[in-house]
Amino acid sequence: MQVLQTAEKASQVAQKFGTTPVFLAAISTILGAVLFLRFPYAVGHLGFWGALGIIVLAHLVTIPTALAVAEIATNRRVEGGGEYYIISRSFGKTIGGTIGFWLYVSQAVSVAFYMIAFGEAFQGLWPWIESWSGLQADARFISIPTALLLVIVITRVGSSLGVGMLIVVCATLLVSLTLFFLGGPNSDAPQLLGGSIEDSDPFVQVFAIVFPAFTGMTAGVGLSGDLQNPRRSIPLGTLSATLAGMAIYAAVVVKLSASVSPDALANTDRLVMQDIALWPPIIPIGLAAASLSSAIGSILVAPRTLQALGRDRVFPWRSVNDWVATGAEGSDEPKRATVISGAFALLCIFAGDIDLVSQVITMFFMITYGTLCTVSVLEHFAGNPSYRPTFRSRWYVSLVGAVMAFMLMFQIQPLYALLSLAMMFGLYQSLAYTRKHERDVGQIIRGVMFQLTRRLQISIQKTRAGTHRGPTRPAFVAVAPESDGGIVAFDLLRWICHRQGFGQYIRFIQGEYSLERTLYARISTDTLIQKAEESQADIFVDTVVAPDYHSGLAQAIQRPGISGLPNNSVLLDFARNDKDELERVVNATRYLAGLHYNICILRSSGRRFGYRSNIHIWLTADELEGGDTARLMVLLAYIILGHKEWAKAEIRIFACFPAELLDQETEVVETWIIEGRLPISPQNLSRIPYRDAEGLKREVRKLSKDADLVVMGINPVEIAGEFDQKLARHPDLGEVLFVNAGGPISIS
Repeated sequence: MQVLQTAEKASQVAQKFGTTPVFLAAISTILGAVLFLRFPYAVGHLGFWGALGIIVLAHLVTIPTALAVAEIATNRRVEGGGEYYIISRSFGKTIGGTIGFWLYVSQAVSVAFYMIAFGEAFQGLWPWIESWSGLQADARFISIPTALLLVIVITRVGSSLGVGMLIVVCATLLVSLTLFFLGGPNSDAPQLLGGSIEDSDPFVQVFAIVFPAFTGMTAGVGLSGDLQNPRRSIPLGTLSATLAGMAIYAAVVVKLSASVSPDALANTDRLVMQDIALWPPIIPIGLAAASLSSAIGSILVAPRTLQALGRDRVFPWRSVNDWVATGAEGSDEPKRATVISGAFALLCIFAGDIDLVSQVITMFFMITYGTLCTVSVLEHFAGNPSYRPTFRSRWYVSLVGAVMAFMLMFQIQPLYALLSLAMMFGLYQSLAYTRKHERDVGQIIRGVMFQLTRRLQISIQKTRAGTHRGPTRPAFVAVAPESDGGIVAFDLLRWICHRQGFGQYIRFIQGEYSLERTLYARISTDTLIQKAEESQADIFVDTVVAPDYHSGLAQAIQRPGISGLPNNSVLLDFARNDKDELERVVNATRYLAGLHYNICILRSSGRRFGYRSNIHIWLTADELEGGDTARLMVLLAYIILGHKEWAKAEIRIFACFPAELLDQETEVVETWIIEGRLPISPQNLSRIPYRDAEGLKREVRKLSKDADLVVMGINPVEIAGEFDQKLARHPDLGEVLFVNAGGPISIS
């Protein structure tokens, strides 16, 4: 806490900059080492059009990223940490810390990359070094001492000297490019643009080597904590540097293609650009200036990212977080983080292979850019009221950037791409484990889902006029009193709603609607949600507070259907030996019958559906009259069988009719099975002749007493009559589902 307070006081007195440092840091990194060392190689291997293709393809990633950075940076107050701050405050510190760590690594590796390139600028001195030392000259003879000196200077003086040096080296870079463009062509210059060498390197390989040339456009974002107005300076500086860099690279391609032969361009052992410059020595000077300026930009940004990671407690050790988070007294300069970054860069310099280091940088920057564009896309669709940037990009532009970044990662090196993503996922999981209550990507995803659900429901509702066409899709509401355990009805509802159906399980809480009751209802809802998660139920759960069950039922059935369509079915339940629950169900059924809902009443016995191996359907003339109730009975049985817990079950249909009507009515049922393509074999359709109710009762008891679920029909006459006796009939059976169709039912 003391570290944060010290940092806050220091930041108030630290020197603040305008837009110029953002532009200079970005453009000096864009027009950096790759421009002089490897871009002629790209033109030689790919030709004029191939090199332009690299520029276009790279900017399909970098321009959307620059726009996304500009947008996110104008949404909130941007503090120290640059890109890491933007990611962590948009995605949450969990995923922000994950990406921020790899972002820091890529920034620190960039220091090594530019220092190696800086050493390459002194190729002309290597013969003298070899004669003086007796050793074979190497770029590291220059890059290692220079890197040490740079770290010492930045540590002692801070960002103010770094920005001053940026101005000097950018001026030198401008002069070198001017003299390059003023130079004439070689004697072997091609007559036409577009040529390339034979046996050229693959496009993807060349792209991976030169892509770091375009990664500097967000370099200035890392100075966010040192800017007077980050919301203005970051968009203006970043976008202007990106566009200026794109134009200059295109002009360089034209100049190289028209002035140097492809074979000479492909030679990476010398600085080809100095062969056509008006004053050749300016090219190694420009390379040195560009490399040094890019290294300065990276050594300014990387420590600030590391410092921000420490202040957000990303590392698992508190002492490490406090140590790297501490800034210099009075200025808050990240001197400790600069020392760590410099040491890490020196280790990478010893590798010495600029092509290898450039491909590593490409991979990590691709991950960062793809993520930034993904943030922008998600924020556009999440509809978050607190997301109010003053500068807005377009979601489809960010989507292009994200897709291109991740696609190019796998095109360049699929194995490294998978390993990089796997490492990021592992780090994210470890951070998520210790930050369970912090904001993460899930909140943005949920916002997107809310908006998507809203739009889908509105779209479906607009087509409501045609919902009567086609097969019936059950949309259930189950209203269970708080005193009722409701386990059996809950199970039945989750089976029905596994794939084909929709369902809401509503817990009725009796009482007056008040703050106390509302808080209690929320706790009850949380319990239901946990229950739904544990049972993997695809149903919506909630509570309703009402003075009595009738009022609660009326409220529940008027709720919008979760599918965007009105609810068409109600599930009631009661225990077989509970007379109070039986009376409640009888009254509710008579009320619902007048509203033309499909009514299903589950009578539980305590068996809990047994082994879930069979469902018995009993059809009589009452259910077959009109056919809707019978069709609903068969449809529900078929839907239940679609759940994995009933995967080995079978349906048996008992067609019970007077002897004179048995063949005729059974044929109707057979037609349903065939036309509805129901998984019921002819052997499972039994013909049961009967003469009276007692005879039917004996048959039901004999054939279905061990059934796991028995489905029986009810009709309006029975509901209006002695309905309680109907529901209490067949006491020897297990779970019984009584069904009545309130409207047309189609199963074909």
